[in-house]
Amino acid sequence: MLNIMLTGLVGCALCTATTSCSDKDDVTGDPQYNWAGTTQFFNPTDEQGFSTYYTPAIGRVGDPMPFYDKASGMFRVLYLQEYDNNASHRFHPYWTVQTPDGANYMSLGETLAVGSNDYQQDAALGTGCCYYNEKDGLYYIYYTGHNGNAKYREAVMRATSPDYINWSRDELWQLNGPDYGYSSNDFRDPQVFVADDGLYHMVISTYPASGGDPCFAEFQSPDMKTWEHVGRFPMIWSRMLECADIFKMGDWWYLVYSDSNQQPWSRKVKYKKAATYEMLKGSFGGDAGEVALDNRSFYAGKTASNGTDRFIWGWCPFRYGANIHEKNINHGGAWAEPAWSGAMVCHKVIQHEDGSLTLGAVPAMAAKYNVPQPVAVMASNGYSNGTLTGDGAYVLYNRLGAHNHITFKVKTAGNGDNFGVSFVRGSDSEKYYSLVVAPDGDGRVIHMEQEGVSGIGEIKDDGQALTRGSWFAQPADNVFNVDIYTDNSVLVMYINNVACYTQRIYGIQKNCWSINNYGGSIAVSDVTVWQY
Repeated sequence: MLNIMLTGLVGCALCTATTSCSDKDDVTGDPQYNWAGTTQFFNPTDEQGFSTYYTPAIGRVGDPMPFYDKASGMFRVLYLQEYDNNASHRFHPYWTVQTPDGANYMSLGETLAVGSNDYQQDAALGTGCCYYNEKDGLYYIYYTGHNGNAKYREAVMRATSPDYINWSRDELWQLNGPDYGYSSNDFRDPQVFVADDGLYHMVISTYPASGGDPCFAEFQSPDMKTWEHVGRFPMIWSRMLECADIFKMGDWWYLVYSDSNQQPWSRKVKYKKAATYEMLKGSFGGDAGEVALDNRSFYAGKTASNGTDRFIWGWCPFRYGANIHEKNINHGGAWAEPAWSGAMVCHKVIQHEDGSLTLGAVPAMAAKYNVPQPVAVMASNGYSNGTLTGDGAYVLYNRLGAHNHITFKVKTAGNGDNFGVSFVRGSDSEKYYSLVVAPDGDGRVIHMEQEGVSGIGEIKDDGQALTRGSWFAQPADNVFNVDIYTDNSVLVMYINNVACYTQRIYGIQKNCWSINNYGGSIAVSDVTVWQY
């Protein structure tokens, strides 16, 4: 672990290992260099594997598929293992990590391998789900078999295990879309749950064989072995909704889904709710009642509950680039079309009195980030006695480590006052990255900007904002309790348990950070930093 109070030879070695700390300050030959007392930009690198927002040492995480395993007392999260050098047809084996709390992970390795040759239906694996059937003592994985060489480009398949170690593919069972009037190209992402009738239900994302808008195909079973087609219900207009997750929480039924539409306003994890499962199905067709849970840097979210807490797991995309600033802003690919796969991110699902859902920090996170750090003001402008006044006012704090938990409180003077928090900010930085909490109608929205004299402002492509989060209400007392966790380049900001914003910002570690004001005035208090 890298502590922010690096001094002497440690700081010297770090500068030598990557790049100089600054063009203005070549400290590689100075064993007495005061690392903690400097504010110049530093060009760090991520660790090979992330221990909180889980990333395997080799490859990345795609499409988490969580379930709670009563036998082990663990959440087990299957995921599509992505490599840089995938074979042409055989890719995305299922791997599993397990966690007791959503903050600490252990890898169980490969769970379900890809097919043994390029012509099997499941030469490549797509998203699915895992369910433990207490009646027969078997774990069931229902998954997408994907192969452009096969008769069906996609079909739903299954494998079973008595112990979650030894898995057997069911070679005699397969659901093929054309057998039920659906597409053979898109027939994927099966999700199993128990409905009000006590039966197992499965929904599959697909298209009608005759063409038209996408829909959910629905099947039901009394035993998880034989399945009967019981109909379909629409998605939302022409938008393909993938990675569906259906569950009951309290008195409400929910369908959480990821909108594969490439438009920035739409490609997010969203949900709809209703009082009954049948009413929930009936709410689809249009977008009335849909709510986004995060911004487009959190995708393929699915949930699991241990009976007390419900968590949601998704992935935060990585980005290509030769240096920090290319990675953070990449109009040529990563922002206009997010890179597929990345780090596994977990949030707690918070249900409010009206049935609405928001995302908050997993409780075990605060216990993990348990080493308090000194917080020092390194520079400021328009800052006095805890108050930032005027556009451009800021207070710059000392360097962060690789894993940080930052908390602070902001009270705005009025509903229209903007504030934000910046990362990768040095005293010599011509550009850095800010999460801005901006007014939006009678509420707020979080977005990312590249600030500084060479910055481009809000991140856009073709005029469309690419980093905007979901809307949330202005707090009645104008107090924003900000809670931020970072693990290398992955960052999550929570505000008042009603707003969640996941983002990838390269270079957070070993650099300074700031709280900013963009007009009017804000009061800043209770600034703390913890690490592990």
